[in-house]
Amino acid sequence: MSKPARTVRAVIRGRVQGVWYRGWAVETAGALGLNGWIRNCRNGSVEAVFSGPREAVEAMLAQCRQGPPSARVVAVTVTDCDEILPAGFRQLPSR
Repeated sequence: MSKPARTVRAVIRGRVQGVWYRGWAVETAGALGLNGWIRNCRNGSVEAVFSGPREAVEAMLAQCRQGPPSARVVAVTVTDCDEILPAGFRQLPSR
């Protein structure tokens, strides 16, 4: 198995909890063929790890800056990471 082209951790801030952001992200990332996870954080942000072909990761990050219709994203902070991920994209419990 080859290493993905890019793996990033993203923290999304704004009105992103209680607006179907995680469910939307699971569907969107899955459609792009990405691996990773997403979860709510106690501080009101959403944290995610996206892994896959560079173009797909970039497309997902662009989508994250918009989010689903009810969301109001004010910032997306992205850092590269080297987390080892199982196949698929899933929603994790809040932390």
